[in-house]
Amino acid sequence: MNTFDTVVMALISLKRNPTRTMLTMLGIIIGIGAVITMMEIGAGSSTAIRTTIERMGAGSGIIYPGVRRVAGIRSGTNSWASLLPADAEAILRECPNVSLISPIVRSSTAQAIFGSENWIPNQMYGVSPSFFAIRDWQLEEGRFFGEREVDINARVCVVGATIVKELFGGISPLDCELRINNTTFRVVGVLKSKGANMMGVDEDDVILMPWTTMRMRITGLRSGSATSTTSTLSTRPGERYPVSGVAFYPEQDSSMREDKLVIPKFTYIDHIAFAAISPEKIDEATAEITALLRERHELVAAQDDDFRIRSASDFMKMMDKTSTLMNNLLLGVALLSLVVGGVGIMNIMLVSVTERTREIGLRMAVGARSRDILKQFLIEAVVICLLGGFIGIAVGHGTAELIEHQLHWPIESSPEAVVAAFLVSAGIGMIFGFYPAWKASKLDPIEALRYE
Repeated sequence: MNTFDTVVMALISLKRNPTRTMLTMLGIIIGIGAVITMMEIGAGSSTAIRTTIERMGAGSGIIYPGVRRVAGIRSGTNSWASLLPADAEAILRECPNVSLISPIVRSSTAQAIFGSENWIPNQMYGVSPSFFAIRDWQLEEGRFFGEREVDINARVCVVGATIVKELFGGISPLDCELRINNTTFRVVGVLKSKGANMMGVDEDDVILMPWTTMRMRITGLRSGSATSTTSTLSTRPGERYPVSGVAFYPEQDSSMREDKLVIPKFTYIDHIAFAAISPEKIDEATAEITALLRERHELVAAQDDDFRIRSASDFMKMMDKTSTLMNNLLLGVALLSLVVGGVGIMNIMLVSVTERTREIGLRMAVGARSRDILKQFLIEAVVICLLGGFIGIAVGHGTAELIEHQLHWPIESSPEAVVAAFLVSAGIGMIFGFYPAWKASKLDPIEALRYE
């Protein structure tokens, strides 16, 4: 008997009892459906996380002030000032893998007021124009401020969509003036909405202004400077701090280098944002920045860094590791259901061998060989698994689509998962169908014909 005749006999046998065939396929349908659903949800989640990180600025990073040790007591990151505007300029000048740089000065308590409305933004930063490119911010309307406005401490700002909603009632705020710490700022641009980031923080709840303006007018010129500076006080209304003649980069004398507690704090900045020339070069850029800052801050080999660098690649690696772990966990659970389905197929095929003992004996009596019987039962098991696999793929994809529609979870179709499901179905049919097929092929024809 050739292979084609064997396949025909197997299909006829399956068609003879469709209810049992469908019940046998049910375990494979559920298992494959679960695998496809889990993999599409996992792939969609990974893509959503990657997109969120890219919105933060792929190939970008932020430099934070590091830990501090005084009299044997160590304080955590951001507990002291160690970054200068001159550090940012040196990084851009001397690190070939860095393409953009921006000082950051932040305020978390300043209140913005427009008319009778007030709002404390979640994020209020003083930055340079490069910050918009580093964070991949796009404009909804208006313009970004420029380097000239940074140089003259201009009272201009760019606002996010949440600020427009909360302070301006959804009306365009261009050229309107809002007050922050009794200082008026003209709105020159509105940022395109980004929504919430992967931590659930509203990225649109933001006000951005020149970093020099933030330092001079919002956070203020802090005391504690050992360097004398000359300044001219403005007489214009609303200007609370000196606006000209301030030495932003005072020289540190030897006593200041020895005693880090006495520092000209007003010259320091909170963070430095940077972007590498490409996302693939972020690690090289980080290494260059580390070496340069250690040299500029005069740190010897035994000393820890007085700064911390966090890049988008760190988040990407962390989230990739987490998503891979979750995907593997979900896939493992789904594969367990496939194993259960395979065991079910083996049980049903063993029952089928018992029920068809006389048929097997009759076929062997008229000339069928043991390998023909083995092939027939093995083909039946594989066909059941392949049909169950096809139906399971359709059920799994449909379930993922339903979840996306009802729960708004991100999903992503995966051709690799479909191919893998198809191969797994065939493999399960061969593995769990072999023993019943082998048992059928070893029946004694005479004993089989006597079986009642």
